[in-house]
Amino acid sequence: MTALGGLPVYLDLAHVLGLTRSIRKRMSVRRGGQGWTDAQVVMSLILLNLAGGSAVDDLKVFQEDEGFCRVLERCELEGLSRAERRAVRRRWRKEKRRSVPSPSAVFRYLEAFHDERQEAERVKGKAWIPSPTEALRSLLEVGKDLLAGVQRRRTERTATLDMDATLAQTMKAGALWCYQGYTSYQPLNVWWAEQRLVLHSEFRDGNVPAGYEQLRVLREALERLPAGVERVRLRTDTAGYEHALLQYCELGKNERFGRIEFAIGCDVTPEFKRCVALVPEAEWKPVWREAGGVRIKAGQEWAEVCFVPEGMCNTRKGAYRFLAIREPLHQPCLPGMEPQLPFPVMPFQGHPYKLFGVVTNLVWHGEEVIHWHRQRCGNSEEAHSVMKEDLAGGTFPSGKFGVNAAWWAVMILALNLNEAMKRLALGGEWVNRRLKAVRFALIHLAGRVIERSGQLWIRLSKNSPSLSWLQEIRLRIAGLAPPG
Repeated sequence: MTALGGLPVYLDLAHVLGLTRSIRKRMSVRRGGQGWTDAQVVMSLILLNLAGGSAVDDLKVFQEDEGFCRVLERCELEGLSRAERRAVRRRWRKEKRRSVPSPSAVFRYLEAFHDERQEAERVKGKAWIPSPTEALRSLLEVGKDLLAGVQRRRTERTATLDMDATLAQTMKAGALWCYQGYTSYQPLNVWWAEQRLVLHSEFRDGNVPAGYEQLRVLREALERLPAGVERVRLRTDTAGYEHALLQYCELGKNERFGRIEFAIGCDVTPEFKRCVALVPEAEWKPVWREAGGVRIKAGQEWAEVCFVPEGMCNTRKGAYRFLAIREPLHQPCLPGMEPQLPFPVMPFQGHPYKLFGVVTNLVWHGEEVIHWHRQRCGNSEEAHSVMKEDLAGGTFPSGKFGVNAAWWAVMILALNLNEAMKRLALGGEWVNRRLKAVRFALIHLAGRVIERSGQLWIRLSKNSPSLSWLQEIRLRIAGLAPPG
């Protein structure tokens, strides 16, 4: 029996997208011909994430599910030649008794991703990002191959990239204090909006500011974009308000994509406020939103601002556009409390307003730019919640930075594989459903595993509502396989 009757369809999709082949090709953490292979360990951790496990010890639950273990053993040998299958069996000097690696074996495997020598370079009170080890770089290359596999089956010509950091609170001894006042890690993620995939994720300490070295991360993300992408656009919050980043995009310094259109939140500095104060009242226009098919005022106003900060906006092609958005405060703040508010405040005609700014090189209508910039707060920030709540990104197995970086990278693989499943196989309303809904309807299905005539069957309960759906999903996945 198995309690994971729907999880094997993820093995189907991973096989079709070449995920297992990529692990075998890219990774060589497990050197020699003994013990668990890289593919066995990494795929076990990916499946653990999808099934709802949040700790290495949860692999024990997998091992106790005899039906799923039998499926996993058969899938590991699929596509291998007879000689390769014999080689896999010879990796064990004694009879193999487990179908998934033990927690202790996984802990030893993850240790290979940590470089203790770099820890000596840490300086107290200074932001620092360790260089990825060879093992971690190879794991990131696997993620790049997965992106390419999805792109080949669902090609997108445009890549809208949302850059944002997320705080993952932890009590591990190696974690550092973040700006919110607790110990955490703070990975910087690049979300590909059209494909709904994490294009790149750099694991960082909690004390590293979100805007630290964003230009380098953007360059690395652009290198990971697969073939077929022709245009790139960028959206970030004020963490991306950096002179070098803006110029890199505006001047087309990327050889492959040229000029990159962007909309980035700008700092509301005293200079910016002075320029906003010069905007005539008649030039403020309402921000509209749709509710039930009807356009109504959103309670905010916007205006174009003539603002050229020194050393920031002068380029060989002119100045960027600055937009200001104001929203009235319905309850005035007490005297002296303005610096404590989580947003900047500015008076207009004697009444206090929240004030925000956006810098862009787009030639669209100002309100269209504002709405497009705000779209980054949808799926990309929801993905952060999925990482830390639905997947295992909210818990970390070690106090060592490299071990946790590898754990985070495997979680990103699981997230992208699930997103690919929703877009390529499930479709319809499932594209926007959370992973916990997929677990309830698809992954956690009770079934009986049967071997018959050299084939493996998973028999569900009589009149199971998921039976026809599972058959349809497998047919769709089979249709994604290349000829032969």
